[in-house]
Amino acid sequence: MKPFLASAMLLAALSSLGGCGGGADADVAMPVVAVASPARLAIDDTVAGSGAEALAGSRVQVSYTAWLYDAAAPGFKGARVDASAPNKPFSFVVGAQGTPDAAIAGISQGVQGMRSGGKRTILIPSSLAYGTSGYLPLIPGNAGLVFEIELLRVCAGASC
Repeated sequence: MKPFLASAMLLAALSSLGGCGGGADADVAMPVVAVASPARLAIDDTVAGSGAEALAGSRVQVSYTAWLYDAAAPGFKGARVDASAPNKPFSFVVGAQGTPDAAIAGISQGVQGMRSGGKRTILIPSSLAYGTSGYLPLIPGNAGLVFEIELLRVCAGASC
């Protein structure tokens, strides 16, 4: 088959998929995103805390900013995808899984051993974040994340 004819047939096939919807929702524009992920969980303490230590089972309050992991960007920070609201910390139980008190595994593992007042940058592989499904539309599947976390408080009881 001549290259031109093969290209024309491929174009026609792709056009027919677009006409029938191609399995995608026609009203939703899905951006093409290059996905990257660090090979493993990596932790960098930027400020050492001096307060109580976050241990498995502890309820903690943190402030955070999250970015998509980008191996070519300064600090590996790609597009910003989330942040805690000012004066409204995120609270979770370190090590909890599958409950309303849980955070993604990379955050839970990355916060263990921190002390109140500490700040840490955590590089999280997709397997410890949102995996193959992602958290659409902000976080595509297989995307690694970068979190800057400040541990505000290790709570004494079940609530802060």
